[in-house]
Parts: sequence; structure tokens; C-alpha cells
Amino acid sequence: MPLDAKILDEYKKRRKEVFAAGGEAKIKKRHDKGLMTARERLMYMYQPDTFQEVGAYIKHHCTSFGMEEQVFAGDGIVTGTGFVDGRQVTSFSQDFMVLGGSLGKMHARRMVLGMEYAMKNGTPIVGISDSGGARIQEGVDALSGYGEVFYRNVILSGVIPQISIIAGPCAGGAAYSPALTDFIIMTEQNAQLFITGPQVIKSVTGREVTMEEVGGANMHASVSGNVHFVAKDDRHALDIARELLSFLPSNNSEDPPHQPTPAVTVVEDTGMNNLAQSDPSVAMDMGAIVRRLVDNGHFLEVHAGFAKNMIVGFGRVEGIVVGFLCNNSMEKAGCLDIDSSDKGARFIRFCNAFNIPICTLVDVPGFMPGIEQERGGIIRHGAKLLFAYSSATVPKVTILCRKSYGGAYLAMCSQDLGADIVLAWPTAEVAVMGADGAVNILYRKELKEAEDPVAERAKLVAEYRDEFASPYLAAARGYVTDIIEPSQTRSQLSMSLRKLLGKRELRPPKKHGNIPL
Repeated sequence: MPLDAKILDEYKKRRKEVFAAGGEAKIKKRHDKGLMTARERLMYMYQPDTFQEVGAYIKHHCTSFGMEEQVFAGDGIVTGTGFVDGRQVTSFSQDFMVLGGSLGKMHARRMVLGMEYAMKNGTPIVGISDSGGARIQEGVDALSGYGEVFYRNVILSGVIPQISIIAGPCAGGAAYSPALTDFIIMTEQNAQLFITGPQVIKSVTGREVTMEEVGGANMHASVSGNVHFVAKDDRHALDIARELLSFLPSNNSEDPPHQPTPAVTVVEDTGMNNLAQSDPSVAMDMGAIVRRLVDNGHFLEVHAGFAKNMIVGFGRVEGIVVGFLCNNSMEKAGCLDIDSSDKGARFIRFCNAFNIPICTLVDVPGFMPGIEQERGGIIRHGAKLLFAYSSATVPKVTILCRKSYGGAYLAMCSQDLGADIVLAWPTAEVAVMGADGAVNILYRKELKEAEDPVAERAKLVAEYRDEFASPYLAAARGYVTDIIEPSQTRSQLSMSLRKLLGKRELRPPKKHGNIPL
């Protein structure tokens, strides 16, 4: 017996209602603001005709405030799977056109279905936040929904990459789900991320602040450090997510998507010699250095606006995916401080969780001095960097470019913290402290008695630098694998990474270490 036309008509009617979401008028309003709909965002990210929806007909169970009489398309969220550059990715996209994208129990259920699918099938997950927050009509059921989502964010952490896109409001408890993910991308316009907004702050503290000051993308990218990437609009945010995914494995049991060249190219890059600085008082452009190391100069910097004295990000070296951490002497002389320590430690732990080799470029004069740093807990925050490097078992290559002083030398992945290969430029200075400070302590009496203290001091500084801060002394003690010309760095790094890809390192059995949070 052929399919009854009425059944097919009913199916098409219901399907149309799901896809219509808020209706044509609301869709036009969004488009007029330059915004995409929840479904359009996913269609833009995925390869054509690969999206399959999960839970499209889910309905809320609320019977209060007249809700029992109302049906809302997809309960304000679109969830499903598809392919991005040939690899399966799971996603959800909150629909602000339906109940303001507010989260109720069944809305959360759709998120959870996607997260559980991602865990079982080992796919990355991309969540797009555009929500007014908890659905007040559902009360504690909405809070329970948030709890289920948070719990799974934590269960998935370190198992599959989790990327959040803040493309609209994300307030109160809703902000904690993105905060539990690996990377947050936020659009510059129309998006807000905060726990308490300007009105609440004014009523409680009496202070008037703007939304941009409290929850804007640029603030979070440069001050709070909550946001890793700032996007111009929806499409740009999704482009960043796609680029980020191109460097990441689908899950923690896979290697990153390496694209190794058939052979390592051994070619000297004489331009690198021009970037190396032997004068410790001159800033060195570490951003330019890392871009010369990566294929085609393509480096995806993470957290670019936050703690600029540390550069972190992804690139490929002759096809091998690498996570880079670099001291940037063009900001705060490259010192390690509270924010840069947090930034570096977080990035190291992500790379280690997902089998991404780490390359560390060192030019660090020490930890940032100052009462604000000490009272802010620089000891605890700096220890995070030590903990992260020491616990990482992925291939670790360290390149000592110039200054490598004291505890900061250790914190930037010295051999003693598990670096597999330590390469040094001839310009490297490895010592307990800089030559200037060391001479002040070691030769205090001689400087007081000298006829020409300035000339004597300059002579002693030069002697100390040559004898005690030289990379050859560190190499003689076995702390440096080899000393290389800057021009050889890319070839040496490429060869080292290729040889280390089979690295396996076992640690004592335990639940987990206790990182100094």
C-alpha cells in the first residue's frame, strides 16, 4: 500500500514549522542587523548536504505561565552533526528567535544529546551561544539543565576539543559552559558575555559601567582573558572555528592532522640571522621569528590580545602540527607575570591533552617584579607553568634564543622540566640572573674600590656574560643538546619534530595531579 498523502503532508507541515523557527519577520530583522540565524550559522560551517539534525521535534514540558498551550520550534536550539573539511563535527546553535534562546530542561537535553554523541563518536564539538539565559518559566528545571551541560563539559574536557562561539547574549550561569570549553570565539558586535550586567552592578555597588566594559569582546580578549579570538561577525567567527579545527585531532586518541612532507628540507634561512638580537637591551620580534619557522608564515595566534608578553598559537613545520609558546620581549621585556603564566599553562595543557608537540622559544629575563605581582600570587601562577610543562608528555623542543635567566629559564621548559631537545642560538644567555644584576652582587666591593666604577663595571659585565652566561657553558654541562645558527632553526626544528613523533612517556598511575590553581 503506497504512503498515505495525508501522512506525508503532516510530515512536511511539521518540518516546515521546525525550519521556520521565529518566522520570516524575525529572520528579516536579524538579517537587517547583519546577523545569521541559528540554522544559517551551522549551514555556513558545514559542508553542503552533510548536516543531520538531532532532536528536531523536542518540546518543552513546562505547564506554568501559560506555556502548556505553546509549542516552540526545536525548543530554541538546533543540534546536529556534519562534516567540516572532511571530518565529522558535532554542534549546537542557540536560536534567539525562539524564546530568546533561553535554556529550559529540553533545550538542555538537545545540547546533552549532541555532547553525548560527540563523546561516543570522538568528534569535536562547536557550541554557538545566543541566549537570554535560564528560562524563568521553568525555574529549577532550567537550572538542572545547566547543571547537566556543565557536567558534560567537564567529562568531555581533554577527550574531544570543545569550541564555543559567543554570537549574542551569554549571561549569568550560561557563561560557565563556554568557560569550561577549550576555546572561546566572540563576535565584536551584538555579543555579550558576563555574570552580572551593568544594571546589577549599579544597584549593588553604585558604580555606572557600560556593557562593553563588563561583557564586551575586546574587554574579554585583552583584560579578563576569557576570550581567545575576536571575530568581526558571525561568518568570521565560524571561519576562525574552521581554521582552529584544521590544527586539532578529532579526539584525544588520535594524532593531530599532520601533513608531513616526504622529506625534511635542510635549507638555511639567512633572514633569521637578521631577526636574532645579541644586544640584551634591544627587543626581539618573536612574532616575526615564529612566522619564519612555520609553513608559509601561517601562524594561528591564540589569545593574541591578552598577556602579550607571551605568544601562543598553532602552526605547521614541514606539515607537522606544533603548538608554540614564545616570550615576547616587545611587551614587558618578555617577563613572565601572572597573566602570561596562566595563558601559557592553559595552552600547554591543551596541547598535551590532544597530542600536539610543543615548541618553546625562550627570551625571558625573569619573573615580573613588583608588589602587585607578589600580592596577586605570582608564585602560585608561575607554578602553573612549571606544573604544565613537567606534566606534559608530548614531544617538547625548546630553543634558547637569548635571555634565559633564573626560575624563568626553568619555567620555559628547560631540559630539567622534560624538554626532549634543547637547542640554543649563540646569542643565548643561560644564567641564574642577568650579567648586570650578577655583577652588582658578586663584585660589590671591587666596584666600590675601583678608580673608574663605570668602566670597571662594563668590563666585569662583559666577562661574566662571556664566561658564566654563555650557551657553551650550559652545553658543556649537558643542559643544551646543540648550539645552532639562527638560520638553521627551521631545519633543526623540523628534523627534531619528525624524530620525536613516536615518543612515548609513561607516568606513575594516579587520578590526576593537583595543579596550583
